[in-house]
Amino acid sequence: MANLINLEQVSKSFGVKPLLDGVSLGVQENERIGVVGLNGNGKTTMLEVLAGVEQPDAGRVSRVGGLRMAVVTQRGVLPPGSTIGDIVLAPLGVAEHEWAGDARIRSVLDGIGITGLGLDAPVEQLSGGERRRTALAAALVQDLDLLVLDEPTNHLDVEGVQWLAEHLVNRRSALVVVTHDRWFLDTVATRTWEVVNGQVETYEGGYADWIFARAERSRQADAAEDRRRNLARKELAWLRRGPPARTSKPRYRIEAAEALISDVPPPRDSVALSKFAQTRLGRIVIELEDATLATPDGRVLVEDFTWRLAPGERIGLVGVNGSGKTTLLRTIAGELEPAKGRRIEGKTVRIGWLRQELDDLPVGMRVLEAVQDVAERIQLGDREISAGQLAERLGFTPARQRTPVGDLSGGERRRLQLTRVLMSEPNVLLLDEPTNDLDIDTLQQLEDLLDGWAGTMIVISHDRYLIERVCDSTWALFGDGKLTNLPGGIEEYLRRRARIAAADDAAPGMTSGGGAKPAAAKGGADERAARKELSKLERSLVKLDDRVRALHTSLAEAATDPATLQSLNAELLTVVAEKDSVEERWMELAEELG
Repeated sequence: MANLINLEQVSKSFGVKPLLDGVSLGVQENERIGVVGLNGNGKTTMLEVLAGVEQPDAGRVSRVGGLRMAVVTQRGVLPPGSTIGDIVLAPLGVAEHEWAGDARIRSVLDGIGITGLGLDAPVEQLSGGERRRTALAAALVQDLDLLVLDEPTNHLDVEGVQWLAEHLVNRRSALVVVTHDRWFLDTVATRTWEVVNGQVETYEGGYADWIFARAERSRQADAAEDRRRNLARKELAWLRRGPPARTSKPRYRIEAAEALISDVPPPRDSVALSKFAQTRLGRIVIELEDATLATPDGRVLVEDFTWRLAPGERIGLVGVNGSGKTTLLRTIAGELEPAKGRRIEGKTVRIGWLRQELDDLPVGMRVLEAVQDVAERIQLGDREISAGQLAERLGFTPARQRTPVGDLSGGERRRLQLTRVLMSEPNVLLLDEPTNDLDIDTLQQLEDLLDGWAGTMIVISHDRYLIERVCDSTWALFGDGKLTNLPGGIEEYLRRRARIAAADDAAPGMTSGGGAKPAAAKGGADERAARKELSKLERSLVKLDDRVRALHTSLAEAATDPATLQSLNAELLTVVAEKDSVEERWMELAEELG
């Protein structure tokens, strides 16, 4: 494969801090590279040097002749006076009937959510997220050799992230993308670059392979950084206990990886945490009875529903943009009264609410003062930690804790906001898009904190990895006026959304939230047969679950036997595939029977 871009001994500094220090690397044809690293370590700078937006202080950047490239960074500005159509379609130089008849271009406009905005909309009227989506669509409609993207999943919902991942995997072009979305990284990347201490470390594969490689390098070097190593071990244990296909192939000595995690306990003891939550919260937490939620203009979002949050419940909330997720969170928090029905709150409830906005920070204080302003010390699990210790766990070094809040970057402000919420020692935690502007290492620290946090938690996020990782159940708003439980999690949500979209295509007059027409009622004999099959499937699922657990135990015991590991892993993949098939059939029958 030919090299598209090469960096040779490239250095770049801003102020006294070298972000890139003698970096040499290259991008090859059809290679998809995910770029990760701590906020402020130089990921965006490296992208801009690579793309020619910024010039290096030293070294050489060479590009193949005639390279067709598009760059979408967080610092991009749309030309004033333009419409969405001017930005997205005008550079193609084709007539309207030509692009309208091109399925690939229509797919991009629909997948990124541009169609709903309207091609005639002036860019001045767009929000920040809509501007980012417009710039992204303008890049994706082009036939290119290389795409350079900086945090493209920001401002996309779960469906949009999945569509973008599938689009990037299927298109024939190279990709360099900075992302903190671990599912997206795992799905898209064939190689991972980690920007750290002015250097770029390279790894084969996506997120799961990167975690395996970091853990293995840490083991071989006997790394002194114990906290980082322990996080890698815990994350590795989660990956091996989860769906086996998270890692594409055992590139990095699976027996060594298994040895690392052989004594790691499960991420959290749900039963113990639930019992502790009951002592802190009592029987009643927050309840919405016969409630109806509506927008200020009277549009009904959720109608006549009852929801009782239990002590220790950990809920992931998903839905399309505008379906009412934040409105529901505001109602649960007590900031917004339901249009109908009532809200009941337990006497011992203390709510901690992480909002999307960053307008609740004391800009006149320094970081440590802003944290101590909430509390000096807190009890986290069975340990008491100070404000400074919690701030350090979430990425603020002792030196950085003396920085004025007004001088912090967007990602640092988000971390400070999260630290202040946790310092208030809530027993009900509401997190609205907590992953925005957080790097992967900070996300791992956050998940580690939440593993031992006892209380009721609701998370709104487009980061499906976070929801699968920290939540025990998933609920969705489909825009049909109902709050729906999803036993199959995010995968079930995406399947249902696909069915709704297919039904909309078959019946154009139907609204997007309406869903498919209800199936005809089953006759008595058919219903009995369906219920009998449902019961049989449930028994099969229990047996398959037991078999999966047994295989995971056998894998751990066979850590030093590569041949046995390979055989067990193959059997595990077969069992999991069978379980997925049975689970899908169970959900189909459950829907039909109501």
